Amino acid sequence: MRIRDFIQEKWRSLTTTQIIVLFFIMVILIGAMLLNLPIASRDHHSAGFFESLFTATSATCVAGFSLSDVWTQWSAFGHIVILIMIEIGGLGFMSTVIFFILLANRRISMKQRMAMAQGLGIEVGGVVRIQRWVLLNSLIIQAIGAVLLTLGFLPHYGFKRALFLGISHSVSAFCNCGLDFMGFSSPGIGFTNHITDPLIMLTLIFLIVYGGLGFIVLEQIYRLKSFQKINVYAKIVLITTGLLIVIGTLAYLFIEWNNPGTLGPLNVPQKIMAALFQSVNTRTAGFAGINQSYMNEIGKTLTCVLMLIGGAASSTSGGIKVVTLGVLMLYTWARLRGKRTITIYNRSISNNQVLDAVTITGLMAGLSVFGGVVISVNSHIPIGPAVFSSISAIATCGLSIAETAGLGLLSQILLIFFMFFGRVGVLSISLSFMMADPAEERIQRAETKLIIG
Repeated sequence: MRIRDFIQEKWRSLTTTQIIVLFFIMVILIGAMLLNLPIASRDHHSAGFFESLFTATSATCVAGFSLSDVWTQWSAFGHIVILIMIEIGGLGFMSTVIFFILLANRRISMKQRMAMAQGLGIEVGGVVRIQRWVLLNSLIIQAIGAVLLTLGFLPHYGFKRALFLGISHSVSAFCNCGLDFMGFSSPGIGFTNHITDPLIMLTLIFLIVYGGLGFIVLEQIYRLKSFQKINVYAKIVLITTGLLIVIGTLAYLFIEWNNPGTLGPLNVPQKIMAALFQSVNTRTAGFAGINQSYMNEIGKTLTCVLMLIGGAASSTSGGIKVVTLGVLMLYTWARLRGKRTITIYNRSISNNQVLDAVTITGLMAGLSVFGGVVISVNSHIPIGPAVFSSISAIATCGLSIAETAGLGLLSQILLIFFMFFGRVGVLSISLSFMMADPAEERIQRAETKLIIG
């Protein structure tokens, strides 16, 4: 058998999940090798493969963690590599594949159509149309964001630097990554100097929310132009997202109003904007808007909850996803009223989907606690900051109250695994839920009685 035939046979035998995992691994490894080159570092000395791998994983999985300040460590070449990886990781496997296929003017195979359809939760016939729309719409929105951010940075830094900051942060915000390029004034400062700038903050908020809603929801909004006409999934995403933003903003205002390290020094409009940015930002974007270390313990706990929830499926964000939370809330409300079925907008939600939501939530919460314990023991830090970092990694957020570079090697390796799992593993599990064969469960066995509680 020729090598080419062997490769084609192996490719045809791969499942959708395996293709996605291999694609992300390939992008991360290529990115790590490029970042490991001396030309990628500002001092023209190789950063070392581990730091390059850590940064490549963080960028591709849109997590926002870094061992060194992005501006200080990486050169212009390194910044370009990081931005490309953020774009690939943000738009996702399906969009990237269709992008190169369209560039090459090739016909799209049925296997590729099915892979993209499963990832987006749509019918096979609508894959190409939606993917074209996703690519065009994403580029337009990021271009608009880049222009607005450039105008916001222009009075502070001059045109050349403002243009770079506008483009790079538009990409990073839209993709819900959180890696920032503001370290030229002070490493790790993030947007703390611009938290009172309405043009910059509101543009970032718009880009984060837009990217976190999910391409399927956005496409329906653009095409149908009516809340009544969009499907139940899109309605749940919009309602849950809106509630989380409002509740999060009010909660941060209440908790941090007089905190001198966060909202205390600001006037009322600035407090509202900073709280709004924190509420939106924690849902997997991860920019440094206010100093997370100075927050009250209740505020840090709220941040952990919002990070774990994340955004919507088929979006640039991570977490358990807002629809998962919505299903759990609807199920709880139904059970409190003594009902066994969930109904919303004249549609029912199956018990299997409730179990799927419980499974992914329990898995993410369990791994977060486990990771926190490992980080705490390995890095000799309190359990609070350790769990915070663990949740931030698995939810692909990037916020931290512990210095990532100061963590032990095992903790840093764990963060790499969690970032990858948060971006690729959760997607793979979601696909396995959709592709599960109900025929395998038709055989019913005799029940047994257990003592519960």
